Amino acid sequence: MTRSHLQPKKILIIDDDEDDYFITSDYIKDIPGQTFVLDWCPNFETGLKRILERAYDIYLIDYRLGAHTGLDLIRSAIEHHCDEPLILLTGKGNQKIDMEAMQVGATDYLVKTELTTEKLERCIRYALERSESMRALRHNERKYRSIFERSKDAVFLSDQDLRIKDANQVMVSLLGYSREELAQRRLTDFIDDPQDKAHLDGRLKHWGEINDWEIVLSSKEGQKLNCILSASMEHDEAEGAYFQGIIHDITALKKAEKVTLQAEKLAAAGRLVRTLAHEVRNPLNNINLSAEQLLHDSKEPDQVVYLDIIRRNTQRIEGLISELLNSSRPTEMVLTRSDLVELMEQTIEAAIDRINLKKIKLKRIFPESSLAVEADAQKLRIALLNIIINAVEAMEPGRGELVVGLLQDPDHYVVQITDNGCGISQEHLSRLFEPYFTSKRNGMGLGLAATLNIVQAHRGTIDVRSEIQKGTTFTLSFPKA
Repeated sequence: MTRSHLQPKKILIIDDDEDDYFITSDYIKDIPGQTFVLDWCPNFETGLKRILERAYDIYLIDYRLGAHTGLDLIRSAIEHHCDEPLILLTGKGNQKIDMEAMQVGATDYLVKTELTTEKLERCIRYALERSESMRALRHNERKYRSIFERSKDAVFLSDQDLRIKDANQVMVSLLGYSREELAQRRLTDFIDDPQDKAHLDGRLKHWGEINDWEIVLSSKEGQKLNCILSASMEHDEAEGAYFQGIIHDITALKKAEKVTLQAEKLAAAGRLVRTLAHEVRNPLNNINLSAEQLLHDSKEPDQVVYLDIIRRNTQRIEGLISELLNSSRPTEMVLTRSDLVELMEQTIEAAIDRINLKKIKLKRIFPESSLAVEADAQKLRIALLNIIINAVEAMEPGRGELVVGLLQDPDHYVVQITDNGCGISQEHLSRLFEPYFTSKRNGMGLGLAATLNIVQAHRGTIDVRSEIQKGTTFTLSFPKA
């Protein structure tokens, strides 16, 4: 037997009639096998004060308490988070009062004229056992609520229609919606792809679970989030079937993988270019030397013309090889403290003629204070200019709008360049920074590859979001100086 069962149970009887108190207490004292400590309180105000002191294990409350009723007292006690059992006593049976007592939070309801030792013993025993069970339940609820809230992943509960019922703070922060806003949405509302929506609905409806499914979710601000989703159907006696799930955000991991892949592609392209350059330059040098020798010895005018064509084109090929080699080498930087706002202004100034010729509206969103970064100003201007020129070329004359913004988070400065041009297809978007990949008729595919090279040399990152016929946003992030 536990110590709590050995200790006397403290009971407070709240009744404005002292005679009724003595009658009730006599019944309680006759209960066998259990010792009770009984106290009496004659009015509403003192009774509520004692309840709030949490000094008793159980409270017996008379319905009549002067200007107030026992229901008023129970209601006030529950509002103040009283955990102990509250039993209502009344002079005669009344089903309406009985039902109202249960609704406001009473543990039980007894009629004074029908009281017996056996009824009181059973009522008190049941109330105390229920109180212990509820206390244990609340303890477990707090424990699991703590796990729920402290999870590093987003955790949610939803009904069978995938409407969010509860979510932890991580999910609130991840998606950018308040708990109240989340409660008005289904899980599929955060998925843009119709096929993914149908897959999730069908999978959970027919199988009742989904595990480690990689999915792209959209936040309130429109940010695309790479996530891994797991969810399963559970059953509760009170609420029936529901879904519980975990969302693990892998956006940062995906970005890191993308940066690594881009670096590997650049390195592979560099090795290929160096190999080709070596193999091409040897015969090219022989051709060039031979052409120069023949030019020196030739006396025929027609031969001189053709030999000069050969010499000029070999020199052109040599120049192209040098350009390819330069684009494939890691960019060497001379970093100095620079103002990112000033760099952006200089970059826009370099592109302003193109912007004005196409009658494009330009909008700057710059802070009033300077943003200090460690940068090779000349090379960073080249990288930013490549992006702005591409944006200008993607927009229709007279209808284009270019927005250049500078933002900041705790550790980084962020450059956003947004156009309302033709957009980039998903197929091209995945290859955008590959060397020699281009969708332009006369392009070489080196501009954005060089831009990526320069940004990475500044320990920065670059991300692109685009929709066909709606526009493109380049987001560059640089560490603060």
